[in-house]
Amino acid sequence: MSDAFPYRLVATDLDGTLLRPDGSVSARTRGALDEACARGAAHIVVTGRAVPWTRDILDDLGYRGLAVCGQGSQVYDAGAGRLLTSVTLDRRLAGTALERIEAEIGPLAVAASRDGVDGEVLVGPGYDMGDGGLASTPFTDPAALWAEPLNKLYVQHPGGLADDTLAEAARLAAGDLVGVTVSGPGIVELLPLGLNKARGLSLAARRLGVHASDTVAFGDMPNDIPMFAWAERGIAMRNAHPELLSVADEVTGSNEDDGIAQVLERLLNDQSRP
Repeated sequence: MSDAFPYRLVATDLDGTLLRPDGSVSARTRGALDEACARGAAHIVVTGRAVPWTRDILDDLGYRGLAVCGQGSQVYDAGAGRLLTSVTLDRRLAGTALERIEAEIGPLAVAASRDGVDGEVLVGPGYDMGDGGLASTPFTDPAALWAEPLNKLYVQHPGGLADDTLAEAARLAAGDLVGVTVSGPGIVELLPLGLNKARGLSLAARRLGVHASDTVAFGDMPNDIPMFAWAERGIAMRNAHPELLSVADEVTGSNEDDGIAQVLERLLNDQSRP
């Protein structure tokens, strides 16, 4: 029996999936990924984070391959430290979308991710960045928001609308102009229309000579749904959002309980697909 890993590509989200709640990757999960790669698989990170918020994690992992960042807008070569592809948000359409949404549900707190390997994340008044310690730049002049190319906007409702409710309101008001996704607690994003993780992952996979049928994917939030639809097998963490759990092929342990390693170890041991 061949000892090759049964999938050629292992695609993992970061937050809530590969990363534990403290932002680390466990030794067990690192070991399982290393063994899968030693047996012929490629590991690719597929994250909603733009490159500037992803590089430190990749460096800590010793990761030198391709990474899909910014919800699929960026394919990043970690070894070379450069972008291979980048899709930006049409700022005129985004401005119109924002106006439409606010006309329906009132003023929003807004942040924005600027394009590029060193693109800043601009944070407007009232936008809550949480306690993740991610670098950001405050702005108060609305003109600053549109001054340079953007990957995406982040929106929050100061009145406390739930993430799913806000996302649905945004789709109803402006879904013909922008894509809308929920990528984490308090994180509702406006994206270039048609952009998602599956699009970015397919571009990266093509560069690697790998197909959807060769891919197993892990995730935890609704922004992972397109990736699950593209991959041969989509595996949700036990801590995943209900929308993702409803479409997953399998549910594994939580990110705190080495859910990725649980699956990879099983596949390494029996060397066959479910």
